[in-house]
Amino acid sequence: MTATTLAIVFAGLLGLAVGSFLNVVVWRLPLGGKLSSPPSACPRCDHAIRAYDNIPVISWLILRGKCRDCGEPISARYPLVEAATALAFSGIAAAVGAETSMVWALPAFLYFAAISIALTLIDLDTQTLPNKIVLPSLVVGLVLLAIASAGTGNWAALFGAVLGALALFAFYFIVAIVSPRGMGMGDVKLSAVVGLYLGWLGWGTLAVGAFAAFLLGGVFAIALLVVKKAGRRSAIPFGPWMIAGAWLGIALGAQIWNGYLVAVGLS
Repeated sequence: MTATTLAIVFAGLLGLAVGSFLNVVVWRLPLGGKLSSPPSACPRCDHAIRAYDNIPVISWLILRGKCRDCGEPISARYPLVEAATALAFSGIAAAVGAETSMVWALPAFLYFAAISIALTLIDLDTQTLPNKIVLPSLVVGLVLLAIASAGTGNWAALFGAVLGALALFAFYFIVAIVSPRGMGMGDVKLSAVVGLYLGWLGWGTLAVGAFAAFLLGGVFAIALLVVKKAGRRSAIPFGPWMIAGAWLGIALGAQIWNGYLVAVGLS
C-alpha cells in the first residue's frame, strides 16, 4: 500500500470521526448548547447513546436507523453527514497526492472542508452563519496556511491569502451596504474565510470561486422561482453557495481561469 493510499484511508477514517462531531455542532450550536456536554442522547427519549451505538455510520446501519431504547427513527442525516465528511476528506487527500506544496496545506483544507459542511447545514436550517465558527476559522485558517507557506517557502501564497481575504471581504461588505436585504453580515464575515483559502491558491482561483458563488446561487434562486417554491421576497441562504463556489474554485479554478485567458486572447 502506497503512502498516498494510506493517507487517503486515514483521511477517510478521520472524516468519519469529524463528521460525527459535526452532527453535534450542527444540532447544538444554533441552540446555544455546549459541544462537550451532555453526552449524545436520543432526541426522542433522551436516553444516553452507548459507546458501541455511536460508531459513525455503522451503528446507524446496525440499528436500522432506530433508537435502541425507544425504537423511534433516527434521522438519516447523521450517517449521511459522517459519510459525506469521510468522502470529502478522502477526496481532498487523493487530490493532494504527493504534491509537496499541497501536502503541507492538507490540514488547512481538511479544516475548511469540515467547517464547510457545518456552516452549510446550519445556514440551511437556521439561515445563520454562527460567529463561533466563522470568526475562529479565519484565525485557524490563517495559521494553518502560514504553516503550509513556511513548509514550502512559498510566502507569496500567504500574502495572496491575506489580500484575498481583504478583497473578498471588502466586496461583500459593499454589497451588503448597497443591498442589506440581499446580503447578511454572516455572509460578509464568511467571505473573508473563503477569500483566504482561494487567495492562497491564486488570483485566478479567487476570481472563479467568487464568481461561481453568485452564478450557482442565482441559478438556484431562478429555479425556485420557476417551480414556485419561492417568491421574489423569499430569503434564500447564500452561505451554502459561497461554500460551493469556493470548492469549485479550489478544484477547477486554475484551469477555468487559464481557459478564460486563452479564450479572450490574454494568454
